[in-house]
Amino acid sequence: MLKLNICKSEYLMVGNMKGGYQMIVAADGSGDFTRIQEAIDKIPLGNKQIVKIYIKNGIYKEKVHIEKNFVTLIGQSLEKTILTYDDYAKKKYVNGEKYNTFNSSSVFIGGDNFFAQDITFENSAGTGDIVGQAVAAYVDGDRVAFKNCRFLGNQDTLFTGPLPPYPLERGNFGGPRDSDSRRCGRQYYEGCYIEGDIDFIFGSATAVFNKCEIFSKKRICAQSSNLNSQKSVNGWITAASTPKDVEIGYVFIDCKLISDAPASTVYLGRPWRNYAKTAFINCFMGEHIIADGWDNWNKPESELTTVYCEYNSSGAGESNDNRVKWSKILSDKEAQRYEIFNVLESSDGWNPEEVSKG
Repeated sequence: MLKLNICKSEYLMVGNMKGGYQMIVAADGSGDFTRIQEAIDKIPLGNKQIVKIYIKNGIYKEKVHIEKNFVTLIGQSLEKTILTYDDYAKKKYVNGEKYNTFNSSSVFIGGDNFFAQDITFENSAGTGDIVGQAVAAYVDGDRVAFKNCRFLGNQDTLFTGPLPPYPLERGNFGGPRDSDSRRCGRQYYEGCYIEGDIDFIFGSATAVFNKCEIFSKKRICAQSSNLNSQKSVNGWITAASTPKDVEIGYVFIDCKLISDAPASTVYLGRPWRNYAKTAFINCFMGEHIIADGWDNWNKPESELTTVYCEYNSSGAGESNDNRVKWSKILSDKEAQRYEIFNVLESSDGWNPEEVSKG
């Protein structure tokens, strides 16, 4: 457990942080602020220094919006520092318009060089069949890292921005950054727990999930007999929308895929857009994973453009011989391309493993 022994009101200038700032948020009033958004709002516009916001144990029911750069959130303990809200896609504004997916998020993170540790991000609205999509975290920055965090929800738990170029069904997406230019950022998740059922990790970012636990929640009964029927599909872990010109989308390394759903009812992924790219490297897969592995989302043309691959999968859900023919089992040499630094360094040499050391 993190010990928060910084004195109250010491958030102005802290010399041992190389000119950075730090603040304490405490729901019980023992810190500088009682709400996370209040602390965020105190950060100067155009900030270029690290701002560490320590969050004491508590349930913080608030929608948090972070556009500022170099923000660090550190919780006192993972299971007791909880940021939660309950907006959802089917919810309506007073004018009758629906919130839709991208206005439902409990937290929006749009700044660069963001880091969070030991925090639970939750959308508590309920199941997708009742409320529709309900995003816990909408993440749309570059050089964003999470360590030992939880993401709790059902349908569409974690959105890794940016948005695709345009929506398929409506005139606009709604929500943050709908009309902004798209920029494919880099994201890193280490030792995190992510749960949901339908497309609960989705979006366009290049993102590495390292040593994470990915939990597919049960939403159907076990007595389904036809695995080709929609009723027998419990969910899809990913729905990437990787841009055509981006080489790598999602990479899961040394992750554990577990579930309380019936056996052979969960797909590894389906393409939200036709150039979706997702790789599972050295991952344990429970019996809930369908032997086919991948679903084309009724878009057979996507089979020619997606990049769905695995390397050294293990567990009852491992099925190298039975995966769809349009996915790939990587060779030893090909798998090296998916090492963390190779995926995320880019021209600035960003090493998120160094960032996550604090």
